Amino acid sequence: MTEDTSVIAPKAGWHIWLVGILALVWNAFGCFDFVMTAMRNEAYLKPYPQEMLDYWFAMPWWVWAVWALGVFGGFFGAAALLLRSVWAVRLFALSLLGAVISLAIGIMATDAPKMEGAEFFPYLIIAIALVQLGYAWWQMKRCVLR
Repeated sequence: MTEDTSVIAPKAGWHIWLVGILALVWNAFGCFDFVMTAMRNEAYLKPYPQEMLDYWFAMPWWVWAVWALGVFGGFFGAAALLLRSVWAVRLFALSLLGAVISLAIGIMATDAPKMEGAEFFPYLIIAIALVQLGYAWWQMKRCVLR
């Protein structure tokens, strides 16, 4: 007689689709923002003051790389979450790391121009990145991600 030793993984709840799609949309906007800025799209950048544009385009390549790590890590993390891959945790962690480093760079840059009303936005980005990572971690611990 054979014994069935397979483990049945818990079913993913409906919320994995809600969180995954919201994360995908949120991070897709971040990727769009990065690409439009990197490509210097005039129509997209028109609302920004010239001093802000000058500051962005004078940033070293590694600052751009950190920004890319944050936004694309989040996008691919959301895709991995929807595919129920454990890679979601790693990718969301990279995204959070990119957001935290970007915030630190922004805080330490004394010459960075300030946009009125946008001071809270980096903290919002970090909070959302933390929620995404926490959710993916929870799903991994429940063995929903493989």
